[in-house]
Amino acid sequence: MTSLSHYKTLIRVFACWKAGLCTFVFLLTGSVPAFAQTGGEDSEGLSQQEYSALAQYVVSDKDEVLKQAIDQAHADCFKNDCFPSAKQCAVCHPQHYREWSVSPHAYAQLSPVFNAMSNKLNKLNNGTLGDFCIRCHTPVGMAINEPMNMSNLHRHPTSREGVTCVDCHRINQAWGKGSGRQALVPGDIHQAVYGPIGSRELNKVLSNPDHYGVLKTREEPDVRGRDIHSKSYRFFQLTTPGFCGTCHDVFAPNGFRLEDAFSEFKHSPAALVDGQNCQDCHMGKIPGEAKGYSYGPAAIVGNTATPPRKHSNHMMIGPDYSIIHRGLFPHHLNAIKEKYEVDLIDKATEGVVQETGLATMKQWLYFDDAAGWGKPEFERTVSANRHFPSPWDNPQKRIAARKILNDQYQLLAEATSARLHLLRVGYRLGDVEVLHCDDDHLEFKVPVMNGTTGHGVPTGFDAERLVFLRVHVWDPKGRLVFQSGDLDPNGDVRDSHSLYVHNGELPLDRSLLSLQSRFVTRNIRGGEREQVLNVPYSLDPLPYTRPETRPFTVLGRPQGARKHKQNIEVYGITRGHYELGRHQMQGCGTYTVRVQLIAGMVPVNLVHEISDVGFDYCMSASDVARGVVEGHLVLHECIKQVQVK
Repeated sequence: MTSLSHYKTLIRVFACWKAGLCTFVFLLTGSVPAFAQTGGEDSEGLSQQEYSALAQYVVSDKDEVLKQAIDQAHADCFKNDCFPSAKQCAVCHPQHYREWSVSPHAYAQLSPVFNAMSNKLNKLNNGTLGDFCIRCHTPVGMAINEPMNMSNLHRHPTSREGVTCVDCHRINQAWGKGSGRQALVPGDIHQAVYGPIGSRELNKVLSNPDHYGVLKTREEPDVRGRDIHSKSYRFFQLTTPGFCGTCHDVFAPNGFRLEDAFSEFKHSPAALVDGQNCQDCHMGKIPGEAKGYSYGPAAIVGNTATPPRKHSNHMMIGPDYSIIHRGLFPHHLNAIKEKYEVDLIDKATEGVVQETGLATMKQWLYFDDAAGWGKPEFERTVSANRHFPSPWDNPQKRIAARKILNDQYQLLAEATSARLHLLRVGYRLGDVEVLHCDDDHLEFKVPVMNGTTGHGVPTGFDAERLVFLRVHVWDPKGRLVFQSGDLDPNGDVRDSHSLYVHNGELPLDRSLLSLQSRFVTRNIRGGEREQVLNVPYSLDPLPYTRPETRPFTVLGRPQGARKHKQNIEVYGITRGHYELGRHQMQGCGTYTVRVQLIAGMVPVNLVHEISDVGFDYCMSASDVARGVVEGHLVLHECIKQVQVK
């Protein structure tokens, strides 16, 4: 194999200076391997069949050298610790870590839908979109200059954590509405952090080693103690809506306004009349409601808790949900084994250096959760000649994995409950309003209201938020005579973006009430059309993302694309309108109308649109679509009996 030294000029690796300057640059001489989307790590212990099942990319000598250099860079990153992992924070902040570990922030970079969409948009824009999308989803990854289209199986662990602890608590100035472009303060675990209070309580902890134990605020290899940040500066911006607006108001360089959550809030009654901020609803004790905060210790140092104070819930739940292997998400202290990771869960005080985690991310992908591996009933029936991939050939490993997954499912259930509550608060469903009723015509409306005073619903990335009404009507004999909001075989509603509707295999659902906003692009010869993605490839077959040649304030948008908002504004109301004609009415009697308000993460047509670039974790488009549909929630339901005479 070619020596690593031969490629020293091709790769720049991680360096952390004592002054606090941290740089992390990969200089790649060739393109990222084609299999980068599905990742790849060492596959010792895997059979050839399993190896082929993941379509493992066989690297050349040069690629192997490059991989070794990246591995070394990650090892150096662990050693120098420029951006500490949330696992290190969990030592003293277990409750904050647990809440964050299942949050949309923690899922931001792990999402296969996001990664494929980011790669697809960069492909459509011929690479000119750059880090516009990903810099909000992995600020650490961009700070250490990781490749944008890298598989999460190859990313640095802190980068994989998405919006992690340091992404908020290592910000020391207000960056404004920069669509996520902000600088993190680098440094190891001892570096000062920024929070809502300051160092008052921290100083008490540091000054009382008899009560809290020996604490180290700088690198002291010969001293046994717990590593801790040296200072905590009060950063008022962290408690304001403007801090959230840095990422949650997305304005592209060409003037395209992608997300308006912060702008909507700033003009809302919640902000202007009630004096509330984002945190009151999204970090309070009840998701979606400004009903105060819970109280608890800010930290547990050793076995000693600090005095109770206001506790901000770091779950910050939203409409997104995980569709990946439960061993990978939520983040779990004992689940993922990193090749470069020393034990962060307080082993340093005992002089022990060892890996944490049960298995690597790739090994977790081989764990068959659906088959029940690790459950007592499964393990009792395993034959002696049953083959398992490494490390799951060890029954103790399978049982340990099942214990971790049980914790994961419990935490995911809590997150689902919080998500359901949040969305039920945000949307209100009225009663069925019958407008006309006789034996050859039934007409009714169903109102849907915005239940918040803080922003429209849906908000944020509303062009890909699927919220719709599903309506069924049964005749007096119990036969289904009308439906709207049903799903096609792919899992899409029957709108204009459904492939089954597009191909003429199913009729368009003309009664559909959907709150999903739409991307509208210009055509080459005038006119406009809806598109799943907002890239005007009809107007320009070779699109580039560039600043506009004229002030986009004239139209408030670029020339080639716009977003047609269909969400419900504060205090707003919209109504679904439904009619049954003579051919659907089956005479007199009692008709049953059932209306359900349903919320999903994204429409399945988006999955199809981005599928050509591939999905991470070896997931197929079908796997992704199935996970998206399984996460749909029924927010409200209304059933009405209509007497037809």
